[in-house]
Amino acid sequence: MDRLTSLTVFTKVVDCGGFSAAARRLTMSTSMVCSHVQALEEHLGARLLNRTTRKINLTEVGKAYYERCIRILADLDEADQAASALQTKPKGTLRLFTNAHMARVIAPVVSQFLKAHPEVSMDVSVGEHMPNMIEEGIDLAIRTTPPRDSSLIVRRLAGWRPVLCASPGYFEHNPKPQRLADLAQHNCLQYAFYPYGNEWRFTGPNSKPVRITVKGSLISASAEILRQAALDGHGLFLAPTFVVGEDLDAGRLVHVLDRYQPGEFSINAIYPHRRYVSAKVRGFIDLLVEQSANARK
Repeated sequence: MDRLTSLTVFTKVVDCGGFSAAARRLTMSTSMVCSHVQALEEHLGARLLNRTTRKINLTEVGKAYYERCIRILADLDEADQAASALQTKPKGTLRLFTNAHMARVIAPVVSQFLKAHPEVSMDVSVGEHMPNMIEEGIDLAIRTTPPRDSSLIVRRLAGWRPVLCASPGYFEHNPKPQRLADLAQHNCLQYAFYPYGNEWRFTGPNSKPVRITVKGSLISASAEILRQAALDGHGLFLAPTFVVGEDLDAGRLVHVLDRYQPGEFSINAIYPHRRYVSAKVRGFIDLLVEQSANARK
């Protein structure tokens, strides 16, 4: 028999003062109540209760066992309540992973979430290689590229398109490309985790997909390193708008071949399980969705 059920039945027999009364409280047959107590006694090799026709009494062993059972069941109830609270109200530590170039997007959301939920603390790690979320205890990852592990749950938060750009200084020494094929003659700064490698993909003016194989002097997993190289005039950069948006507005970088539209990607929330997602994870994702919607208005 299930030990936990037997412990519950045993304590209820003691609390109610008899097998029949316990059976009524537990909506269980009296014979089943007796079976649970007997199973415990056989497991322990000791009598827990002295039974008479009128009442029951705890033996010395039974009294010690009852006191321990009460503590065990109380601890279990407390654990259930704590787990339930974590599922309904954000509490505890939220372990978050994101790309370095997403830090400026995530930072205000982290600050707002901590302010809204004072019972939550956050452990935010930044990197480019996707961690093993289960082994490393990561609750949630926010990335601009999908994970290779198909067992993970991926929720699309917002779409984004990169922009092809370069610094005005680059064009002081290089001709501005007039068509996509011209990129083959230019130094193209490449993001190491671009999903299609050195094959940059666009949609042309006729709405047809176009691909061009590029090469260049710099490949990096750091969008910030690529951005700085572009600002210093080293080449063309197919860049996330949230990385170079301020540079474009200030004229430090300029659009290139803007009649060609780069392929769309998405900012994704990635987590290990679809069922029983904790309140802290749900809450942070909801806030990200809200902020993404506000940014598009």
